[in-house]
Amino acid sequence: MISFMSGNYTHLVSRFLFPLHEHLKKHTSVNVHKSMEQTQWFSPEKIMQLQTEKLRQLLIYVNAHVPYYRTLFTGLGFRPEAADSLADLRYLPFLDKSVIRTHLEELKSDQARELARFNTGGSSGEPLVFFIGKERVSHDIAAKWRATRWWGVDIGDPEIVVWGSPIELGAQDTLRSWRDRLFRSRLLPAFEMSDQKLDDFLDTIRRFHPRMLFGYPSALSHIAKYADKSGVTMHDLGIQVAFVTSERLYDDQRRQISDTFGCSVANGYGGRDAGFIAHECPAGGMHITAEDIIVEIIDSDGHPLPHGESGEIVVTHLASRDFPFIRYRTGDIGILDDRPCDCGRGLPLLREIQGRSTDFVVAWDGTVMHGLALIYILRDMPEIKIFKIIQESLDFTRVQVVADTGLYPSQISQITESFQTRLGRDVKIEVEQVSEIPAEKSGKFRYVISKVAGI
Repeated sequence: MISFMSGNYTHLVSRFLFPLHEHLKKHTSVNVHKSMEQTQWFSPEKIMQLQTEKLRQLLIYVNAHVPYYRTLFTGLGFRPEAADSLADLRYLPFLDKSVIRTHLEELKSDQARELARFNTGGSSGEPLVFFIGKERVSHDIAAKWRATRWWGVDIGDPEIVVWGSPIELGAQDTLRSWRDRLFRSRLLPAFEMSDQKLDDFLDTIRRFHPRMLFGYPSALSHIAKYADKSGVTMHDLGIQVAFVTSERLYDDQRRQISDTFGCSVANGYGGRDAGFIAHECPAGGMHITAEDIIVEIIDSDGHPLPHGESGEIVVTHLASRDFPFIRYRTGDIGILDDRPCDCGRGLPLLREIQGRSTDFVVAWDGTVMHGLALIYILRDMPEIKIFKIIQESLDFTRVQVVADTGLYPSQISQITESFQTRLGRDVKIEVEQVSEIPAEKSGKFRYVISKVAGI
């Protein structure tokens, strides 16, 4: 495609073409990235000071320019200029999807220009519509760029992206296509995973020789399993790292991707709504993008929890003045860590991201457990290729399975018995043998959906 040596061309893209691209789009991501390369090495205390000052400035701004927060602060008697600690966030109510839907227009800054309309996929309910300004986009791009460089790859290195968002896939017009060619990024749609499509994917990856992969862990691990089954060697391509995001990364998926593609696997955590929250470094630490993101962990009553305790992840995005996300409830469950990372960065850590609250199930007696308690039952049965667990109610759970050959009655009884041991003897377990289980509209795959859990 381009005759430059690979390293020289990557340098051209990351130092000249990409900065030019961002300048034309009126993004400040290049300067933000330069700053983040320095601030990541600040001490935890200095990073907290930086967060506190940014928080105060954000609160002062939204009080002056965002109608929703002006009204809220007045009603609470809250003085943003007096905020001198991250703990002051606790005086403010949470922002959730229902509040955003009700106050969509009032959450826009009166100074905002060129807001972009976004929405979540709505895999667990009604999609959420919200807006993002260029400041927020610039910071999210910079955060991802920095994390990419942690693994010895950069913008301009050949990249395969396995994704399913209609937003990305719908943007593949001529201009976007040329941009991707210049930046050596190839998009493979994650919606359809037929054998024919998977054969095409493997052929494309082998011909493209990417240095990095990016996609859903379920999609990348599925492609890897198919490569192994088909006898197609993929570990000799020089892939440096596979970045996975947007779903929980399970240990067996990490092993599958790493073994098949011969690369490291870097977990990323975030969302289109909450922003780029955290990314794994080569030392294994899940670093929060603390220059932009404040993370709180709360219990079921909304009370903040200390480091080491599991609860819902709440995010304040400090670069979201145009459409603020302040104390935004993500619906995800995680644990903060207070230990330092061996890499030496002062950025705080998430010890564990346990998944969405709907990745948990509730037993008949009220015990809340992670869906892994049920997932491992099915993963231990080699006949089962794909599965999905839907907890419809406390007394009824459906299990959809795709098996190479039909399951014997004894195997169905084994599944039923094992599920009832965990959920309750009186819980009805219905095992449905199906020919396929489609991914969500977004292209993601969800192994567990609970219509009961809401921890």
